[in-house]
Amino acid sequence: MPLPKLATLIGGLLLSKGGRRMAGRHAGKLALATLAFQLWEQRQTAKHPAGSAGRPVHPRRRWSGRRV
Repeated sequence: MPLPKLATLIGGLLLSKGGRRMAGRHAGKLALATLAFQLWEQRQTAKHPAGSAGRPVHPRRRWSGRRV
């Protein structure tokens, strides 16, 4: 199971003395923010599944400004 980006960010924060102090002071807020972010990610993937219509998803072609 891959490590989420947020977990590595918080882990890096806990390596410094100031980061540990800040995390200890705001542990509840960090936990709620992490939970809210994970919920938001789950809803985004549920809202936009890749290739749900049975066809591959292609990026839109950009208009170059040239007329044919």
